[in-house]
Amino acid sequence: MSNTNNTGFKGFRTGLFILGCLLIFSACRQAKKYHDTTSVPVVERQGALADIISFQQGLNASFKDPEISPLPDRFRMRFEGLEFFEPDTSYRVWARLERTPDALPFQMQTSTDEQAAERVYGILSFTLKGNPYRLEVYQSPDLVLEAGYEDYLFLPFSDRTNGQGTYEGGRYIDLRIPKRDSILLDFNKAYNPYCAYNPKYSCPLVPEINRLDVEIPVGVKAFKK
Repeated sequence: MSNTNNTGFKGFRTGLFILGCLLIFSACRQAKKYHDTTSVPVVERQGALADIISFQQGLNASFKDPEISPLPDRFRMRFEGLEFFEPDTSYRVWARLERTPDALPFQMQTSTDEQAAERVYGILSFTLKGNPYRLEVYQSPDLVLEAGYEDYLFLPFSDRTNGQGTYEGGRYIDLRIPKRDSILLDFNKAYNPYCAYNPKYSCPLVPEINRLDVEIPVGVKAFKK
């Protein structure tokens, strides 16, 4: 995400990277895998819930921080916290990652006249509520050259809650390149692009291929000004 002087997108991803660093210790302690099934043991569900709550707390902390918050001062000064759906571990699924090493960089459309350079890193295939889905996941050719972002992946998506409880333009999920061919996809960690809070930002638009014909009632809700 970038503003008109081309710094917003970098700042946005830096903010989310800082958040990721804050959460990595607790995330690394979660050795279990959580699947889209009601048969997941109680201990594992509790671990997943703790991870989701930790993410929410970290995101709220970043929005309160004047150094990295996307909120205009008039909103940040009275900011008490983002509104989230109730955590639901059935929206925390394992996806198969099919890498696309031959994919070429392209210019992704944004909410302004600017464009964001991205490359399709791979295809995520997963099952949610018994139905199969596929999403493209992206890597920035420029961002990958920066320290700390070498394994960063960007997942924009939309669903049937957009404009009906969630931001109309869709939401994002931050991911890291896994060592194997599977990746934990937690929709509870879906967050809004910065342009949902501040018009100075230019946000990548969700490609048509990543528009899910299903409701994803978890993650961050629409921002009420």
